[in-house]
Amino acid sequence: QATYAVRTQFQLTDSAKYFLDKLKDVSAANYLPSQQDVLRSRVRTTGIVENEFEIDGNKFKMFDVGGQRNERKKWIHCFENVTAVLFVAAISEYDQVLYEDENTNRMVEALNLFEEICNSRWFSETSMILFLNKRDLFGEKIVKVPLTVCFPDYDGENTYEAGSEFLKHQYEHKNHSDNKIVYTHITCATDTDNVAAVFTL
Repeated sequence: QATYAVRTQFQLTDSAKYFLDKLKDVSAANYLPSQQDVLRSRVRTTGIVENEFEIDGNKFKMFDVGGQRNERKKWIHCFENVTAVLFVAAISEYDQVLYEDENTNRMVEALNLFEEICNSRWFSETSMILFLNKRDLFGEKIVKVPLTVCFPDYDGENTYEAGSEFLKHQYEHKNHSDNKIVYTHITCATDTDNVAAVFTL
């Protein structure tokens, strides 16, 4: 538990506590994963993964791409004619570092990548949808770890409401075009009702 309390110093997945708490169930010979187990499992995306699905009669074709630095060169030029870019960033990772570079803050990297994607010539006419994800973890963390660990000039309250609004502004401010709207949603991907509500807006 003492080690888990300082988990941001290690590359420990966010779902570690969930599965450690279920260790007896998961290790059982007859274990079958629940929907929530599947949602909380983590597989690092490499290359380009294509998925098709339908929501209320609307067909979607989604291309999942790896966000790691070594993955970006594989895909950024491939999607000139897509309808929308769905950029997912974890707002809870403001005190964590990259898997591939322990000197770079994950939030800083995500902001820089969003700025690059949002203003790329490949996406000049493309709708930009921003999911600020892991709001549940952010709500737990913000009362213990101040945003100033990543944003030294932040002088707001360390509350979910103030912090999430500040981060929303940080991302939206990266859009340099007056003609492009960034559609921002604060989400929890493991909350199926929340994600379903966003997709039916």
